[in-house]
Amino acid sequence: MRRNHFIITGTSRGIGEQLAKMLLEQDHKVHGISRGDSSLTEFQNYTHIHYDLSDTSGIENLMDTVFNQIDLHHADMICLVNNAAMAEPLKPIEQCTLGEIHRNLQISLVAPMLLTSCFINLSENVRIRRKIINISSGSGSYPAPDMSVYCTAKAGLNMFSQCVGLEQGRSQFPVEIIAVDPGMVDTEMQMLAREKNAQEFEMAKYFKHAHQTGQLLSTEALCRHLLNMIEKTFEPGKLVKYTDA
Repeated sequence: MRRNHFIITGTSRGIGEQLAKMLLEQDHKVHGISRGDSSLTEFQNYTHIHYDLSDTSGIENLMDTVFNQIDLHHADMICLVNNAAMAEPLKPIEQCTLGEIHRNLQISLVAPMLLTSCFINLSENVRIRRKIINISSGSGSYPAPDMSVYCTAKAGLNMFSQCVGLEQGRSQFPVEIIAVDPGMVDTEMQMLAREKNAQEFEMAKYFKHAHQTGQLLSTEALCRHLLNMIEKTFEPGKLVKYTDA
């Protein structure tokens, strides 16, 4: 039987874990990448790879390992979901250490760029559907105090997706690359933001209000939209909201 293959980062929790679970329940093959352990190893079609994406020097070898596990000639589609990201540091830029800034950008921006490059290279000779979904944020479009590193990473991810989309538009067999604004989702990242001291992190009250007034999507609700986006065809490089599918 021909199956779709999904490479998803950040599958130990949150959106990545929920999306992987729903795809596995549809009998797809999922290759999960995260620093932490995964609860999904009970699924026969799930392969877990422990990897810290802040170590970008090993990403090429990581993707070689993943692709060696995939029989592309007996697949209908291969899809990369760049989901892993880091919210912290959540403080004024002058209070952020160089290590905090570097780690955030390596995980949230540099790693997705490298994973995308490897994905396109390793799949370019196979005529199956290829798709990349970059999980972005409204923070990539709207500036916020004490969130300069996170907002910058997401803005960069949006621009990167658009640029690669233009490149792929010149190809006879383009990779469908999109950046998705998932809206406000009830994840550990959201919890971290709303539990910050409001005197230290000005936006904490905004995150608390969103939670208290029921504005947050569940990961399951969001991932139902993402499943529709996987099926739907978009113009390469398009920036989309979760409600667009």
